[in-house]
Amino acid sequence: MWRTSMNSLASTYESSNPQLFSSLDSLEGVPDWFEPRVRVETRRPWQQRLHGALQSLGEALPGIGLAAGIALLGMIIARALGSLLFPQFKESPISPILIAVMLGLLIRNVVGVPVVYEQGLRLCIKTILRVGIVLLGLRLSLAAVASVGLVGLPIIIGCIATALLAITWLNRALGLPRRLGTLIAAGTSICGVSAIVATAPIIEAEDDEVSYAVACVTLFGLTALFTYPFLAFWLFDGQPQLAGLFLGTSIHDTSQVAGAGLMYAQQYNAPAALDTAVVVKLVRNLCMAGVIPLFAIMHRRRSYEGNGSVAVAAPKWHQYVPLFVLGFVLMVVIRSAVDWSQARNGWPNVEAWNSVLGTAGTIAIWCLAIAMASVGLHTGLSRLRKLGLRPFTIGFAAAVLVGGVSVVLVKLLGPMIH
Repeated sequence: MWRTSMNSLASTYESSNPQLFSSLDSLEGVPDWFEPRVRVETRRPWQQRLHGALQSLGEALPGIGLAAGIALLGMIIARALGSLLFPQFKESPISPILIAVMLGLLIRNVVGVPVVYEQGLRLCIKTILRVGIVLLGLRLSLAAVASVGLVGLPIIIGCIATALLAITWLNRALGLPRRLGTLIAAGTSICGVSAIVATAPIIEAEDDEVSYAVACVTLFGLTALFTYPFLAFWLFDGQPQLAGLFLGTSIHDTSQVAGAGLMYAQQYNAPAALDTAVVVKLVRNLCMAGVIPLFAIMHRRRSYEGNGSVAVAAPKWHQYVPLFVLGFVLMVVIRSAVDWSQARNGWPNVEAWNSVLGTAGTIAIWCLAIAMASVGLHTGLSRLRKLGLRPFTIGFAAAVLVGGVSVVLVKLLGPMIH
């Protein structure tokens, strides 16, 4: 009875003065740093902006840390398994990128990813991936990009035409909505999810059609990510530039191409495969500037024939030409300008410039590795199971046809790369 009365009395005093007993469980001389709270709205505008930046950083860090930890763990596991299973090899033949993606898939689909990590993982997939691709531009000169791009362009056009024609025919044969077929065609032939997102508003696609198309591209893109690097090595006798052409023209999404190119580069010690795959994929991304307006014209014509009028919002210019593509081109121009300056004027110092290139290359590889771990953490297989048989059939047929056309054209035109 006495103890109950005392507890009741303490609770009464604490509720009336919440700071009365706050010091009882603290260390003497150590203040509670977070009290009183700062009222952001009373601060100056620049202080509010900095506060908002700190808040955004705090929201993003858990996801970035998780992805970076999985990427590092993938490297450790790949080396350990390689030394255990293949002691005769100097470098582990097991890809750390493959391990990182598999770990991410396992965590997402067995344990689940808490909401606190989602913002950081989105940042990894969107921003950090693009930073890595932009930095890869410092590894290439304008002459190299022009050589790869000119040879890759007819291959890209052939693959895009194959996807558009084949998917249109299959879509009609299976009786699926025309808009769904258009989205799958855009995602398969150009640049995966980005092309789907850019195409959806101009053809007035419904949410479930967008979800189906994204799931379809994700499923077959992940399958290609895991298998195409090894298939490319076998098909093209270990020639990295031909393998890069194949990876850049046959795999759907930019992140998947970068991951497959990095896997090939690390697996077979062939960085030229990653460079070629990225260049070809970025040229392929630029084809959105021609293909998406074509989709818009076709949709307007069908809508006009159906009801005599149509009002479709036009995409913004950066949906046609992604900003990170321009950043990549800028890095290529900088690399070419510095190389020219070194040859003509001896500036900058060769050792210093090589150190800059080495640091940029390391950062780029880490950015791609973190992004690929995020892809695994972002992919829910339960969503893919709801895809259905008919869209699955179209996606599978498109992936096989585009891959087959890519192989044939790479074998014909690939040797022209210098």
